[in-house]
Amino acid sequence: MITIYDKKGFNQLLTLEADTFVGVDLSNANLAKANLVQYDLSNANLQKANLSQADLRLANLTNTDLRGANLTGADLTGAVLTDAKLAGAIMPIVAIPKP
Repeated sequence: MITIYDKKGFNQLLTLEADTFVGVDLSNANLAKANLVQYDLSNANLQKANLSQADLRLANLTNTDLRGANLTGADLTGAVLTDAKLAGAIMPIVAIPKP
């Protein structure tokens, strides 16, 4: 059994009867403000999941289905997005200041 907590580590957001997150189906899950730092979510189904303000730093999202997911405010620093499906994902555009 595995549990996902919020970024502060106090609130349980989701508990799964699984040994790994690889290939897991989390479609439509509410993972807002989740702590997913360095999680291996490769081949996972996160279609239409709410990942707003989630911490996905250094997460492995290889071949992960994020179509229609809400990634507003999510931290994807260093995340591996190789072959991730992002069509329709809600991702804010970050303005890069001119030098």
